[in-house]
Amino acid sequence: MSTATAVNLEIRRLAGRIGAQIDGVDLASDLDEGIVSGLRRALLAHKVIFFRGQDRLDPAGHQALARRFGPLTKAHPTVSALEGEPDVFELDSARGGRANNWHTDVTFTDRPPAASFLRGVTFPDYGGDTLWANTVAAYEKLPDSLRALVDGARAVHTNAYDYAREHGGGGKATRASEFVSTIFETEHPVVRVHPETGERSLLLGGFARHIVGLTAAESADLIRNLQSRITVPENTVRWQWRPGDVAIWDNRSTQHYAINDYGQERRIVQRVTIAGAIPVGVDGRPSASIKGDAGAYSVVGSA
Repeated sequence: MSTATAVNLEIRRLAGRIGAQIDGVDLASDLDEGIVSGLRRALLAHKVIFFRGQDRLDPAGHQALARRFGPLTKAHPTVSALEGEPDVFELDSARGGRANNWHTDVTFTDRPPAASFLRGVTFPDYGGDTLWANTVAAYEKLPDSLRALVDGARAVHTNAYDYAREHGGGGKATRASEFVSTIFETEHPVVRVHPETGERSLLLGGFARHIVGLTAAESADLIRNLQSRITVPENTVRWQWRPGDVAIWDNRSTQHYAINDYGQERRIVQRVTIAGAIPVGVDGRPSASIKGDAGAYSVVGSA
């Protein structure tokens, strides 16, 4: 059992703008509410938090942990869940589970998850790290002129763009066709207001395909410009996985990138996500679904 309390969590920052490792907590135990509150605060402050050596955590415990933070979503809007676990999404490199692309989870729906809980199962002898980027810091570092432009901008996100296949997804045709079996399109604000902290962040990533009101070339240029500011090294943290590790990230203020640099080696991770609120822009306008109903995937969260 963990002996940590909310007042003595062992938190070690890993980078200047994002990421912290927390020691002394057994995530498979019945965590005291004070510890859970402390973890929530750490997550909001550091955007992504990491835990080593959580070997006792199994799929049931993984889901129980996530439920302490909010209602679970289904595993994925279109891709099959882990067998027997409808709320667990497994990414197995042997079955096309590779996606070396900067993205925020499930932004092609109108209700992206509030947070993601990723458990490490199997890792290669080399490579397979994950990067996270702080999209709040990226917004805060924008020049005033660019900030004024994007504060009112809207972007269309869709899963019709298959990031797994286009970015080294292993060529698994079955998984690729499953990914686009239902097409979703959603118009999101480019700048969303965090429902808990009030921070402004850039809501883009690999599912963002064009900016409303701009030509294809103009959209590509603006998205490329903003993405380069999100993923500048100073905004990122890199995690070198070991089996049993857990990463929890705030999906409302981050992007992440699983590096596909391990050849034919095996890499397996399992993800559980909690329901998120419909994003709201600086002008108070919420995201709007254009195509596809995400109601079966997730309730609308309060945060």
